[in-house]
Amino acid sequence: MSLPIVDTFGRKHTYLRISLTDKCNLRCTYCMPQEEMQFMPSKWLMQADEIQELAKIFVDMGVDKIRLTGGEPLIRKDFGQIIEGLGQLNTSLTLTTNALLIDQFISQLKDTGVRSLNVSLDTLKEERFFEITKRTHFLKTWDNIQLLLAEGFVVKVNMVVMKGINDDEVNDFVRLTLNEPNLHVRFIEFMPFKGNQWEMSKIFSYADLLTFISREFEFTKLPGELHDTAHSFQVNGGAGTFGIIGTVTHPFCAGCNRIRLTADGKLKNCLFDTSEIDLLTPLREGKNVRELIYAHFHKKHFAYGGHVDFSEKQAKSEYEQNRNMIAIGG
Repeated sequence: MSLPIVDTFGRKHTYLRISLTDKCNLRCTYCMPQEEMQFMPSKWLMQADEIQELAKIFVDMGVDKIRLTGGEPLIRKDFGQIIEGLGQLNTSLTLTTNALLIDQFISQLKDTGVRSLNVSLDTLKEERFFEITKRTHFLKTWDNIQLLLAEGFVVKVNMVVMKGINDDEVNDFVRLTLNEPNLHVRFIEFMPFKGNQWEMSKIFSYADLLTFISREFEFTKLPGELHDTAHSFQVNGGAGTFGIIGTVTHPFCAGCNRIRLTADGKLKNCLFDTSEIDLLTPLREGKNVRELIYAHFHKKHFAYGGHVDFSEKQAKSEYEQNRNMIAIGG
């Protein structure tokens, strides 16, 4: 086994997020800034065998958890082949999806050891779903969440909370956790990326969320672990949990153990770092990519990809230089 991936702050990186595509069958504005996006040509993307080969290298370097993301990972025509290959590795396997196609993969997910997955859903209202996603698929999404629960999967529902858009539904999402032990809600602060029209005034913050939820529910903070992104809570007497991922106002950088591999094979050591290193080209040339990985994480900043903060001015000037969220991987 190779040496683990450790940065200069002593953080050991064991969690690999692999984006399979920058395409999606929804058009959420905070992720994909325009309807007519220019997507990567297929020849630029990692192929199934290349994803498998790079994943094996990372597992050999200490990775014990892999999450497949996108775009929407299930729209890859070879998704079944990809997940079957990764299911053979000695690591836990999960994915983040909008669930529109999940009913087609239930058996494969079970066979490859997927027991828990994240579903992106920002509203429980059909009309608002169309306003946010520009698509009319709410009922399909909701039915597939119910299917996952019925099939015994643990489902984490990810809601990006945006002030004046869907913040009034926060307690409706909390209510989902009262009687379902396998359903957990994660509220995510709105984050700045290229073209997503982020403004500080649109953030419904960690503190805002706790205040809003406390108006209706009594809840308890749950113990956390070093690498947790979410601060987790449980309504007193509830079956599931809710959590808050406060990237902007309540960051978790000190315990970061995440590695991001974009669909075109670029390695990012932080969601907000504009620097990347190409792993796919040297892999195709038969070169050893391990030293590239070590070197890139040796340059990792402590927080925010080296940016000072999320101030309005800085977000407009520096975070705009990053990729769109959909081109990074959720």
